[in-house]
Amino acid sequence: MRAVIRDGIGVFHPQGFLDGTSGAALLSIEDIDVTIKSNAEMILVSLKKVIFFNRNGLDTFVKMFRKVRIANHIVVGFCDYDTKKYDAIMKFYDSDLSFSLFKTQQIATLFCATFKEKNKNVLLYSEDKSQRAALAIELHDNGHNPIVAQTEAEFLEKSKVEDAYDFVIESTYLGQMGQKVAARVTGNAIIYTVSSFLDAEITNTFNIAYHNNSLNVGFRLFIFDAYKVVSMNIHALNFFSKLSSSSAEYNATICFVGLSFEKTPAAFKETLEDAGILFFAQMDDILQNKKLLDELGASSAANVKNKRVLNKVLVSELPNFIDATVATIEMMTNSKAVKDAAKVDRIKIDNKEDKIASSIGFYGDIDGMVMLIFPVEIAKKACELLIGESTEDKELILDTLAELVNIVGGKVKTLLADEHISVDITLPRTYHDVDGLLEVADNKKGVQVDLSFNNDRFLFFLTR
Repeated sequence: MRAVIRDGIGVFHPQGFLDGTSGAALLSIEDIDVTIKSNAEMILVSLKKVIFFNRNGLDTFVKMFRKVRIANHIVVGFCDYDTKKYDAIMKFYDSDLSFSLFKTQQIATLFCATFKEKNKNVLLYSEDKSQRAALAIELHDNGHNPIVAQTEAEFLEKSKVEDAYDFVIESTYLGQMGQKVAARVTGNAIIYTVSSFLDAEITNTFNIAYHNNSLNVGFRLFIFDAYKVVSMNIHALNFFSKLSSSSAEYNATICFVGLSFEKTPAAFKETLEDAGILFFAQMDDILQNKKLLDELGASSAANVKNKRVLNKVLVSELPNFIDATVATIEMMTNSKAVKDAAKVDRIKIDNKEDKIASSIGFYGDIDGMVMLIFPVEIAKKACELLIGESTEDKELILDTLAELVNIVGGKVKTLLADEHISVDITLPRTYHDVDGLLEVADNKKGVQVDLSFNNDRFLFFLTR
């Protein structure tokens, strides 16, 4: 199968049915290599002429995508699809979407650095906040003017205005992001969603490694959204009791919201409460009670056993972590980073005034966490693009900063994958001030790198 190359994009056009026995067999790695040698900076498979596909039909392409991206550091994915096809792909690869999706080839050109036309006004929306941030950052980096709709209603209203935008982007996904997790973060609480009948299977479906690394990063409040739970048995009871006890070593709190005990023995609730679990009727009982939310989610030093020490394997990957961090912040602030100093020691912050912070964890072939300390002015400048305007609202800045740090985590994951190092990332944890971060650091040794952006000092700390 030969590719059509235009505007730096090599596009392959399979036709008919993609069901694992046809279509994909016509494309080979050699075909892609020839296209790359013709100066294509992006490889896409168009679904415009595809009548039907299933996961088996797409898997052949996806396996090639992974090999090509690792070997050539190139964007790979699909384009030219309708909403129905997009939803099908998202369903097929819900937890492993490592490739990109562009609704049209023309939209894909906006994400090509070599595309000559710049300064396009682009309205964009994704229900995934991290994707909204990633799309906006890439467009801005390529010289365009992204306008980020924060809600679907806002997007629909703005998209109706004729001739207001050069491009309107939806149903588009950038595959360099970190993995999706069956969790979301609100403020500094991680919310897990559970449903149906809870039994021994919860030990297989709950990502305990993710949970433990979230504890290590500094999350202290975990809420189980249990509105759709019908009942639970003794196996689930024991699981949650043990989970609460192990989390208590970090001074963390576990809550259940919306759990009905109509079909669950009332004695179960007493057992879970004895294990330290709190129960609330409505999510707003926690999330709208700022004093309670701050109290339950506050960082606190914990006497955690078996503290992990820094190792040579992690330190050897320091350049990847620094590159991902610096590249993102340089682009968002339109400034160059200046490296002031680097050392292996406990974290040291000379001036804690007007600083906010964030941390993100990673685990897999290597594990640890990155802590970033921002002067408030750098954070405001870095987040301005994603918010759409300058703001003094510290809560909004912190919320947006989490999305920015998630982008850094996604870039780190991609850089490590290119070296055949597989990691997953946690959701970012943010801090109103650096004292909360220092409690989590809790005498951990790590690599501290002091940087300056426009003479404002920024601190990077890699530890375990």
